Amino acid sequence: MALLGDAEIEERMAALDGWARSGEAIVKAFACGDFVGSVRFVESLVGPAEEMGHLPDVSISWATVTVTISTHSEGGLTAADFELAGKVDALSPTS
Repeated sequence: MALLGDAEIEERMAALDGWARSGEAIVKAFACGDFVGSVRFVESLVGPAEEMGHLPDVSISWATVTVTISTHSEGGLTAADFELAGKVDALSPTS
């Protein structure tokens, strides 16, 4: 999978709501209401991530889940990262 250039990354970032670039990854925090909501949200990510073979890094802090996406094998951002970000957004408890 090919790494995206800065111009294409910026273009794709503009199409995502609430995501931020953090080095060679994209990151977004999701408000899930409480710890149970956070765990359920993370559980909902398993299917789409496994189907893509593209697994995000997740962090739970009580009512907030932070999702970090990067293509580790490529050392940066690829089209798959933005595809997964869209799927994560679709599963958001606030979407």
